[in-house]
Amino acid sequence: MGHGASRLRRLVREVAKFGAVGGVGVLVNLVVFNLVRHTTDLQVVRASVIATVVAIVFNYVGFRYFTYRDRDKSRRTRELTLFLLFSAIGLVIENGVLYAATYGFGWDTPLQNNVFKFVGIGIATLFRFWSYRSWVFRALPTRETAAPPSPVLPTEPTGPAKTKQQVP
Repeated sequence: MGHGASRLRRLVREVAKFGAVGGVGVLVNLVVFNLVRHTTDLQVVRASVIATVVAIVFNYVGFRYFTYRDRDKSRRTRELTLFLLFSAIGLVIENGVLYAATYGFGWDTPLQNNVFKFVGIGIATLFRFWSYRSWVFRALPTRETAAPPSPVLPTEPTGPAKTKQQVP
């Protein structure tokens, strides 16, 4: 099998792991959102922001220790900073959709809130997948790119068969 098939298999495996963590993160997000909405008097977008933050924490742990556990761990502060930055952008995307639906179009029933919360999560997930794999959880260099192969140099004979080499 070629190098392209191997890369495709790795990408499919990565998408599956990302989806598994993300799927549970969506459930965490929606459960927390609905709990906050039904147990407090917070407005819909504020409840959604709280739920998104809880899901972000859950997702970081899942991504770092499951999806991207084989990725570079040498610069954890940089990784966490970028994760939080891109997660904040995803939070704005996700909750911007909910805000537009709720306050822009007046779609404010519990069912509509959940539908647009879910739509916002979906759009933000596309951004998060790209940004996390491109910037946050960087792949370790492969052996081929880690160090250029050393040229094969002729070796000088050793032992009794050693003769003086002539220089042309």
